[in-house]
Amino acid sequence: MDKLAALRERITRLAEGHEGPRWIDSVLVFATDRVTVPMGTVTQPMLTLVVQGAKRSILGDRVFEHHPGHAAVVTVELPLVSEIIRASRAEPFLALGLRIEPATIAQLLVEGGTGPVAPHHGPGMTIDPASDNLLDALDRLLRLTDDPRDFRVLSAGVRREIHWWLLNGPQAAMVRQAGTADSRLTLVAHAIGWIKDRYDQVIRIDDLAAAVGTSVSSLNRHFRAVTAMSPLQYQKQIRLQKARSALIAAPNDVAAIGYSVGYDNPSQFSREYRRLYGAPPGQDALRLQKAVIVRE
Repeated sequence: MDKLAALRERITRLAEGHEGPRWIDSVLVFATDRVTVPMGTVTQPMLTLVVQGAKRSILGDRVFEHHPGHAAVVTVELPLVSEIIRASRAEPFLALGLRIEPATIAQLLVEGGTGPVAPHHGPGMTIDPASDNLLDALDRLLRLTDDPRDFRVLSAGVRREIHWWLLNGPQAAMVRQAGTADSRLTLVAHAIGWIKDRYDQVIRIDDLAAAVGTSVSSLNRHFRAVTAMSPLQYQKQIRLQKARSALIAAPNDVAAIGYSVGYDNPSQFSREYRRLYGAPPGQDALRLQKAVIVRE
């Protein structure tokens, strides 16, 4: 049995009875026989492997397609708009995920050395074919879930191995930044945390740059390189994603929800919401209530 087939079998068994995501300690397994409409989420630093089906994610003006055997690595919190684009009862969408651990990366860099790696200048997300070593380690991690004692004792070692293969794969340059305290990725991560704490407030870029200890020009350059958007655009994405989640539960309370996420002007809220999601807030919310998940 090839490695992807083995992973398909294990994810199917582990996800049985759980439509959508299921966390098993530090491991996420995901199975669904349905395609979805685009939904916004703030993705945590994570490795995700699609085993069957396909998914599309949009970051700013960049589009990423995620197919079987490809590993997506996100090393900083990013506001993505994602949808499952291939899933059916005959061939469900299957995926697994594992959180990226900066402390583990830093330790491996000390123990294993840096080696020659070209610098990473792109966004804080990449998708590349998974190596056989990475697939084998992920399969062994899932096998440990068969026995809670095995998982408790041995999973940390396998997770560490997985980080090692990431540090020695096509995403190496980006992953290394996640474990380097003075990297641009760390600077952007601090800026993201500052924005998230104040997403519903008026923020000044001068204040943000001072908070993370850099110049405005340097902040803007690094932030756009990692997230594919400016700090203010990032704040807008967070606001609108939070508004969209709230509107699903209360589609008739558009003005109040807009105000709650930081919009004093209802017209501006409606205009920016429509620009991102293709429909006015109330109309989009009613559509989502009826069809958050659509059968293929």
